[in-house]
Amino acid sequence: MSKYERIGKEIIAAIGEDNIEAYVHCATRLRFTVRDREKINDETVEKIDEVKGVFYNAGQYQVILGTGTVNKVYSALRGGKPDPEGQQKTEENQLKGKENGIRRAVRTLADIFIPIIPIIAATGLFLGLKGVLFSDVFLDLIGMTIDDIPAYIQTLLSVLTDTAFAFLPALICWSAFRNFGGMPIIGFVLGLMLVSPALPNAYAVADINSGVEPIIAFGFIPVVGYQGSVLTALVVGILGAKLEKILRAVMPNALDLIFTPFFVLLAMMITGLLILGPLLHFIEMGLVTVVTGLIVTPLGIGGLLIGFIYPLAVMTGMHHLFIMIETTLLANTGFNPLITLCAMYGFANAGVCLGITTKAKKSTVKVTGASATATQLLGVSEPALFGVVMRYSMKPLYVMISCSAVGGAILSLLGIQANSYGLAVILSPLMYIYDFSQLLAYLVVSVIIFVAGFVITYLFAVPKEVMVEDGVEKEQKVS
Repeated sequence: MSKYERIGKEIIAAIGEDNIEAYVHCATRLRFTVRDREKINDETVEKIDEVKGVFYNAGQYQVILGTGTVNKVYSALRGGKPDPEGQQKTEENQLKGKENGIRRAVRTLADIFIPIIPIIAATGLFLGLKGVLFSDVFLDLIGMTIDDIPAYIQTLLSVLTDTAFAFLPALICWSAFRNFGGMPIIGFVLGLMLVSPALPNAYAVADINSGVEPIIAFGFIPVVGYQGSVLTALVVGILGAKLEKILRAVMPNALDLIFTPFFVLLAMMITGLLILGPLLHFIEMGLVTVVTGLIVTPLGIGGLLIGFIYPLAVMTGMHHLFIMIETTLLANTGFNPLITLCAMYGFANAGVCLGITTKAKKSTVKVTGASATATQLLGVSEPALFGVVMRYSMKPLYVMISCSAVGGAILSLLGIQANSYGLAVILSPLMYIYDFSQLLAYLVVSVIIFVAGFVITYLFAVPKEVMVEDGVEKEQKVS
């Protein structure tokens, strides 16, 4: 029996095989739907090798294993075989069925946007490198000006930096169709129609100096491309996937291959460009205005509020909602100040976790805490949050939330904003290399928040339970 097979069998035994309705895995956790949560002894599960913590949330018993390990344990539980076609999706839907309406909606948004994150993150890095290479400081250093850079190099760099955002609606529609059971290629083509070169470019129309005007349909409906319109692509993708499933249920088999895509594309192109697009774009711009207005609220109050709310959103699983807002900000403004304020949670959480780990006398906490701190610094927060910070008392949680809020307020006052998303904690500075002053300010504030979380926790907020050595604890229980 392999190590990971043994771990999987021990987890199943501790939870109770008859107590498990379904299970899936995410980036760091095995997530179980269980019949009776009270039958599970958390301490028994936590003593299993590689388990970094457990928690129960949204009707799911979640075992934290960490990146990489969770995939190996899940694979071992399946006997090393890949998932049968649709099995993972079926089990995920079973888990979703246990969630309430709001949680289910937020998780659906996450399922749509998470596959897009690597592309946006990579594009952000390209933008950052372009900002460095084309900056006056760097060019002066090598004795060049922007005019000395060949046109073909500038064009090739523009291909790297502009393509993902130019065709963002196609990526969103593809992911929406994939998530809602439609044919992803239909969604991709539908998204391309929203940004067709035949339509006036949305960015050009918004620029009063470009001379580009929208096409007016029926004398009053402006028709433009929807470059950067996240909400339009999202709604069109979801409705298109649902329409496809309806048509496939009633379409004769001989006609299904051609006529289902034909009617889906025709109906959703008309609906998207003439009805939903103009309406949803107006709503989307309102959302951007509200969020940016909150972020720039005087005295850093907006940043303080966002820095305070984000850790609570992570605890409840609602943080996935931020991804859609961040995508909208990036697509419409080119910058993402929201992730800057939210990122302070990761530094604060890592600092608090390290403070507990350093001072703790309990060996299991030291081992778990060291691993959880490293994992948090790489961007995965659950082991530190649920396995260490929240596990024994509320004081560390209060310190973490306070540090996160203060960090958000400072960055808001300084006007710091990323040009991407998807990069967390020690990798997050890469989102600011486009401007040295932004990078320096972000680094300084991040280090301050990390150190503050560590020092305050170490001096005032280490739980009493972790200050008891393992042997002493056993003696106390016996006596």
